[in-house]
Amino acid sequence: MARAATTSDTFNAIAEPQRRDILTLLRSGERSVTDLARELGISQPSASKHLRVLREVGLVQAREEGKQRLYGLDARGLREVHEWVGGFEQFWAGSFDRLDAYVRELKKTRAED
Repeated sequence: MARAATTSDTFNAIAEPQRRDILTLLRSGERSVTDLARELGISQPSASKHLRVLREVGLVQAREEGKQRLYGLDARGLREVHEWVGGFEQFWAGSFDRLDAYVRELKKTRAED
């Protein structure tokens, strides 16, 4: 089965580690492409390509300020990811409950020794 185009699917867009790093940096506020490239240690053209993908899937917005374009996080685009991950909450809660019970049993067994 063919994989969805990176620019049409949020999950594919955030599968790339540098794009996730960009989103992490934008959590603290707007940044220029130059700032992002410098912070990530990548070229400006590479940062621009990543930002284009993130814009196309609705995770980043851009605005002009003088001669600069500033990019900001639009976390509403992550709603689909949040909802999908939330579906695993019951699984993880059960796993942690079992781990907690196991640790308590280990402590009880060691206390009895």
